[in-house]
Amino acid sequence: MRVALIGYGAWGRHHARALDAAPSAELAAIVAHGETGAAAASVERPGVPVHRDLGPVLADPSIEAVVVASPNATHAAIALAALKAGKHVLLEKPMALTATDCDALIAAARDAGRVLTIGHELRVSTQWGRIKSLITEGAIGAPRHASLSLFRFPYRTGSGGWRYDLGRVGSWILEEPVHFFDLLLWYGAAWGPPVALRAVAEGDPAMPRALAVTLRFANGAFASVNTIVGGFEHHVALHVMGDNGAIRSLWSAAMDRSFAPNASLHLFRGRAQPGEMAEAIPITETGEVYELVTQAEQAIQGFRAGQALVPPEAGRDAVRCCLMAERSAREGREIPWNEGGGTP
Repeated sequence: MRVALIGYGAWGRHHARALDAAPSAELAAIVAHGETGAAAASVERPGVPVHRDLGPVLADPSIEAVVVASPNATHAAIALAALKAGKHVLLEKPMALTATDCDALIAAARDAGRVLTIGHELRVSTQWGRIKSLITEGAIGAPRHASLSLFRFPYRTGSGGWRYDLGRVGSWILEEPVHFFDLLLWYGAAWGPPVALRAVAEGDPAMPRALAVTLRFANGAFASVNTIVGGFEHHVALHVMGDNGAIRSLWSAAMDRSFAPNASLHLFRGRAQPGEMAEAIPITETGEVYELVTQAEQAIQGFRAGQALVPPEAGRDAVRCCLMAERSAREGREIPWNEGGGTP
């Protein structure tokens, strides 16, 4: 399938590499709005047309799909234009900066008869995706709690400093915790949607260096996200407790885009007694640089089958959690799920 890549910053380059490695993909064009990205694309991809705006891509009937890897604030408008032009879309997270824009994208995909899938690549990970299958298999009984924590170095600035510009990033909660909300809602799908969310942030709730969020569910289960972006290196820890077992998984590297992380996945079936050791679950190459390749291939297979790899409704729910977390931290109260459509 001939695919155009929209955005050629640091992350766009990783998407280009993923499209090169995906058997079903042909990188047919690149759209780079900035001079630096356009120049780099021309040098690094000499056989691929590089455009400065969307027009030529949208007008080319041979291009069936686009991958949107531009700054957050541009996601909704670019994806909407691509869908209306009859293209399938793999849209980087966050899906949009507002729930209203998320709803508009869902409607546009439906009206166009095209597939919109959201770039929550952790779902296809040999590590994080395996946890979902263990839960589904009943390896820990019914899940009752899941917690995900991140300790890392401060965010990169992004091209032109966009990641530190609220008008373009939306919030730092939309930048990375959005992935963790998606995973927790996915793992706890049997719980239904949260009934409420409570968050505490250090500093500006839109750009917190530390964030703690608790999601409550109707059946009494709960989940938590804790992030520190004033730390060092990149470390992620996940714990899932069921009524008959537990899962623990760790990922660590000097950088988030590492090809050689230290990662582990352990499972204990039943209730552990002092001194009992958990079962080590083998995992192969893990990390976002690997997951992007898997995502690209599976997304294209989904385009052909008319099915989203990550449904846009799930992308919308993750965005809602981010908006609710910022609002909760700002207002100092728990936010009911039915208030999640509003802006902070």
